Formats: sequence, structure tokens, C-alpha cells
Amino acid sequence: MKVLVIEDDRKVARFLSRVFTEEGYAVDLCGRGADAIAQAAGGVYDLVLLDWMLPDVDGLSVCRELRRSGVTSPVLMLTARGETRERVLGLDAGADDYLVKPFEVEELLARARALLRRAGGHSQVQLGELRIDRQNRRAMLRGAALDLTAKEYALLLHLAHRADRVASRSELLARVWETSFDPGSNLVEVHVSRLRDKLGDAAWMIETVRGLGYRLRAERGP
Repeated sequence: MKVLVIEDDRKVARFLSRVFTEEGYAVDLCGRGADAIAQAAGGVYDLVLLDWMLPDVDGLSVCRELRRSGVTSPVLMLTARGETRERVLGLDAGADDYLVKPFEVEELLARARALLRRAGGHSQVQLGELRIDRQNRRAMLRGAALDLTAKEYALLLHLAHRADRVASRSELLARVWETSFDPGSNLVEVHVSRLRDKLGDAAWMIETVRGLGYRLRAERGP
């Protein structure tokens, strides 16, 4: 599932990105309201996390414009404004839920899952004999659960989101590890190797595309 985080505080944005990435979501970040409107309208997001206070266009205006432009993604508004009047304004602007800062991560994720359920978001990814249950953060091969670490799961899920397309090494570092790690590191290669070991005779599903990156395939090639 794909999440758009609209937050101008870089520290908070990185924190939210890490939280959702570790839960298996694909995350895009945006720090300005005007840019967020265009970005949300041009892509498909399962969930939008929207900060009320933005440097150019406030969150209420962003939410109203998203709804006017036909964006139906659930919007979870995050703000330090906790009075009833502010909550009503946020919901009337088109937000689906409202969470006051500071908040507990567990509540944030629970509210996100509830919004996704109500929106009918797909919680299962099926690629041939491999099934990923995003709701329970499990991966199964031929019905048997794979014993994956958090990073192995996040890596597999990111490859699954891009099934049959190549994910570059730098993309995997940025999305799975939230870093632009030293190019000389073998971090990605080590985790791909471990994933292949755990896939056993289905290790062929993770294909190395020389000079480009890795691709997850549902069907075996010639």
C-alpha cells in the first residue's frame, strides 16, 4: 500500500516515513501543500497523512482541494490543534480522521489500518505461489509462512509492489533502509541472498538484472 506523507518538518516526516516503511508500506514525502495537491492528484495513494500547518497552503485548504479534484484516498490529519472546533473544521474539510500531536505510534498505525479497511484497501498481494498478508505482516509460500526479519519482509514487499519491474539498488536503500548508504556496501546484496535462501526452490522469483537491480517475478522464465 502506498502512503503520501505531507509534512514540512523534515524530522517528523522522516520519522513517519520510517514507521510506515517498517510496517511494509511504500512511502512518498512532500513538504509543501501546493506540491502535495499535484502529487496526490497524479498518483494513486491508499492513504494520505496530512499536517495542518504547512509553509504555503494550510492543511485544511489542501484537503478541500484534494476532494474538489476528485482524490478519494483516506486522509488522516495530524495536528497539535486538539480543540473540538479544530477537529470539526478538519473533518468538514474532507479529512477522514484526525490525530492530535503528540501521539503514540501504535494509535497512529491502528487508525491508518482502520481507514484502509473502510476504504476497501487490498491487504493481500498474490504473486504466483507467494502471498503477502500486509494486514498481519506475513509472507507465505505455498501456504507456509516464511520466517523473515523486519527488513527482509520490507524488502520483499517493496519488490512485490514493483512486481516484474526492476528496483535499483539505490531505490531499495532509500525505500527500505531510508538511507543513501555508501555505494560500496553490500547491505542490499546480503538481504537479497538471505531472502533467496528462505524462498528455497522458489529463489528464482528474485531475479538479478545485471547493472540495474532486482526484479520479483511471479512466473519462471525460460
